Amino acid sequence: MSAGAANGRVVIVYESMFGSTRRIAEAIAEGMRGGPDVTVLPVKDAPETFPDADAIVVGAPTHVHGLSRPSTRAEAGRWGDDPDRALTLEPDAEGIGMGEWLDSCGTLPGLFAAFDTRADMTELFSGSAAAALDKRLRAAGSRRFADRASFLVDKDSALEAGELERARAWGGTLAQAVGSRAGAR
Repeated sequence: MSAGAANGRVVIVYESMFGSTRRIAEAIAEGMRGGPDVTVLPVKDAPETFPDADAIVVGAPTHVHGLSRPSTRAEAGRWGDDPDRALTLEPDAEGIGMGEWLDSCGTLPGLFAAFDTRADMTELFSGSAAAALDKRLRAAGSRRFADRASFLVDKDSALEAGELERARAWGGTLAQAVGSRAGAR
């Protein structure tokens, strides 16, 4: 068994429109290095069950105060087509979203953590995809093993300075939490 497997197995599933949420997911995985085995998957490639995972970390961009919907993903596609916005749409960004994927899932790992990317303003005004994910995963029977996290983007959907470093640090915190639970098995 690898050292990572002894420290648990984590799957990070993310949805990303313009790359910020993907970059955060990758930074979280970097922060978990040396801890659990980590797999990072875009939502379009995520399976419906995770028989070998101890925990799942899910993340999505905040759209209209919560998770994306087909209409908000189509709007993101229009933003990507607008040359004045200078945005590059992620491959398959207009495909399945986190909400639809969760609707199709079977049994999820017993532990989860949720994150989002959202506008750099108070959550009261921006909303939070992580809050919606937290609620849905708890309703599905998973237990939160770490407080949810929001990573901030500017008005052009670019990550604010320091957010990748915060994501790596949060990943380190997640690794410790999963490792302590895996060690207790």
